[in-house]
Amino acid sequence: MKVLLVEDDPKIASFVTKGLREAGFVVDSTQDGEQAFQFAKEIKYDVAIIDIMLPKLDGLSLIDLLRSRHIDIPILVLSAKHTVDDRIKGLQSGADDYMVKPFIFAELLARVQALVRRSSKPFEGNRITCGDLAVDLLERKVRRGGQLIELQPKEYALLEYLLRNRGRTVSKTMIMEQIWDMHFDPQTNVVDVLVCRLRNKIDKNFSQKMIQTIRGIGYVLNAPDSQIQ
Repeated sequence: MKVLLVEDDPKIASFVTKGLREAGFVVDSTQDGEQAFQFAKEIKYDVAIIDIMLPKLDGLSLIDLLRSRHIDIPILVLSAKHTVDDRIKGLQSGADDYMVKPFIFAELLARVQALVRRSSKPFEGNRITCGDLAVDLLERKVRRGGQLIELQPKEYALLEYLLRNRGRTVSKTMIMEQIWDMHFDPQTNVVDVLVCRLRNKIDKNFSQKMIQTIRGIGYVLNAPDSQIQ
């Protein structure tokens, strides 16, 4: 699941991004409304979290612009503006939910997940399959050969990323930036360790190995009958 975070407070942005990524989300973060609009035009997001007080283009104007261009992304407003009138304005502008700062991250995560569930249509884009491997993006459940496989958040995030790029080789740098939002350090082996953990759960008990190492380049997940539903 992909989230657009629009927040100009670096500490809050870092805190929310870290929490969402640990929960298995892929997060694009920006500090101003104009860049956020460009992101939303080019990338399909499952949900957006938008602050009101933003440089260049404020949050309410951004939401109005998104709706006027028929970009039908679920939107959660996250703002220090806390009066009833502020909340009404936020919801009337086209937001789907409104949350006041300061906040508890667990509640923010629950609201994001609720927005994703409400906006997703059954059997349309909420399931990825590759051979006998199936991932339910809403329930965040993974099965191979009908067998339920329990994954930790980062293992799940890696699997979803590989599935969305199935048949294409992804480098360690790409994985590091997507899963940890860090530039790759050639001295670290965290990517190899995470891939190894995922392999032990996805491939170990099956004759067909799906996660392959492309020596000197990266990794690829593949199966002859891979498809997306």
